[in-house]
Amino acid sequence: MTSRLKERYLTEVVPQLKARLGYNNVMQLPKLEKIVISIGLGEAVQNPKALEAAEGDLTIISGQHPVITRAKKSVASFKVRTGMSIGMMVTLRGKRMYDFFDKLVNVVLPRFRDFRGLTMDSFDGRGNYSLGIREQIVFPEIDYAKVDKVRGLQVTIVTTAKNDDEARSLLGLVGMPFRKD
Repeated sequence: MTSRLKERYLTEVVPQLKARLGYNNVMQLPKLEKIVISIGLGEAVQNPKALEAAEGDLTIISGQHPVITRAKKSVASFKVRTGMSIGMMVTLRGKRMYDFFDKLVNVVLPRFRDFRGLTMDSFDGRGNYSLGIREQIVFPEIDYAKVDKVRGLQVTIVTTAKNDDEARSLLGLVGMPFRKD
């Protein structure tokens, strides 16, 4: 069983991208490659329980077990030593990626207060888009009563696009709500 976003990509988006970008071969067209969701936990230095709570939240949001990220360098002013646990991340591919993207665009983003669309400035020059979410409670799976602390998370959408214009076309056609400036 495929996700409805992948079916939409294959039936609606591919013909529009072919016409817009001028490619003849379907394999040349940009597509979603992966979505990386990460949480930085600077507080984990003093509070080791923060890792467990963030792990639970990230597992519920993504449907996949997160990996702990560790510090590469020691930073004395932050009281961080090399190898300390300072965050978590999940990489979504395939069906889970399409389901998460569908949920992000159609459920989570409209729940933001005063949401007028995403900025076009968050592309990295290579066709990838990043956005920050200030609180994990905008996801419908998170039970507000069980949240110990509101944490933000970073969502990076990695595409196979060669440049930002191709990625902008892809994400716009797939349903990403960009701001009309």
